[in-house]
Amino acid sequence: MLTRLPAAKVRAIHDLFIEGQIDPDSLRSMSLPRVVVDSWRRSLEVGVDPDSGGRTAAAEAALAELRATHPLAPTLPLIRRLLVEDAVDSGVVVAITAADGTLLWVEGDRQACRKAEAMNFVPGSDWSERSAGTNAPGTALTLDREVQIRGTEHFSRIVHPWSCTAVPVHDPGTGVLLGAIDLTGGSRVASPQTLALVRATAVAVENHLALLRLTNPVTPVAPERPRLSVLGGDRPRWQTTGEDGRARSAVLTGRHADILVLLSRHPEGLSADHLAILLDDKDLDVVTIRAEMSRLRRVIGSNYIASRPYRLLSPICSDVADVFDALQSGDVAAALSAYTGALLPQSVSPAIGRLRTELTASLREAVLARAAVGRLDLLRRWLELPDGRDDRDGWRMLHDHADDPVTRAQALGHLAGLDSELA
Repeated sequence: MLTRLPAAKVRAIHDLFIEGQIDPDSLRSMSLPRVVVDSWRRSLEVGVDPDSGGRTAAAEAALAELRATHPLAPTLPLIRRLLVEDAVDSGVVVAITAADGTLLWVEGDRQACRKAEAMNFVPGSDWSERSAGTNAPGTALTLDREVQIRGTEHFSRIVHPWSCTAVPVHDPGTGVLLGAIDLTGGSRVASPQTLALVRATAVAVENHLALLRLTNPVTPVAPERPRLSVLGGDRPRWQTTGEDGRARSAVLTGRHADILVLLSRHPEGLSADHLAILLDDKDLDVVTIRAEMSRLRRVIGSNYIASRPYRLLSPICSDVADVFDALQSGDVAAALSAYTGALLPQSVSPAIGRLRTELTASLREAVLARAAVGRLDLLRRWLELPDGRDDRDGWRMLHDHADDPVTRAQALGHLAGLDSELA
């Protein structure tokens, strides 16, 4: 059984890891839980700010719609009866999240809720692991398993005073991940007794959903479009929902992800010769392309790609398309929410490289244009991303237009750091 290190020791290790003085392999020999070590590594890779909390993900109107339509909404009275009522005077916060990490409801002890606001642990904020780093609800959703995080095990320093326990909730009929139930509070929240309580609540919620389905059957819906996820530092994925309603996910190789992105951007289709040039203008031949397409069909299924030319048989969804579509409609906030990082950052395909540059540059210019007319909130979100950290023009605009002297000082300091590094 793993011996837990004292909080001060974990904090010291955390600081050294953030500063790059300890690598992930060394962390595993320091009696830290494997789930924490792996989560710290993922958080660092996607560029989570270790000094911030969750980011705002949904405006008030969007949050109201999300709450009204979310599958967990009918179970809210049950969760309140099992958890919230006992948390009112106990210094504990109860949170219910959507599957993407958005906090839907945050209730419980009023004083604790007010303190949690300091780290933006409020309805509508994004507490997914890629946004807020290691935390019980976000990491539970990433791993699809129950998680307890104690104090300084959190990636973000602002969350170190808190401990939390979270358990995922699934659709009882399809197994699809719906969200998570979380208890956040002091150190006693990360106890075996608390885990048993939250686990029992999640089981009760799933049973309640199953009962609702029996008493109020719904008309089956057509399977959703396949979804391609290729932004940010996570491994590219292909996700589908079958006729039985079950979600399926496949991790893609870099080459297969390149191919699917290019086919999605060329609905007219691509010949093997053309695809070879787009993927690598020197070393690929038609035989290699055919072999790759055969392997790709085995991974995602043979009914999605046609030949001569290679093309998608039906439209697919993707996070790339989400960003482009939001920009096309002028919704820069939605584009920022959909943009979780650069397009396939490890890809060496010249065509993917051009598309990566186009996507990032389009988003950046849209953000700067909005910032010029007063939308500094969008600019701040851009500068929090890895792509924005070296954006000197963006940091200069924040400095010149911010009303808050602290923000101006931070921007000036960042500019000085950039100038020193690039000098």
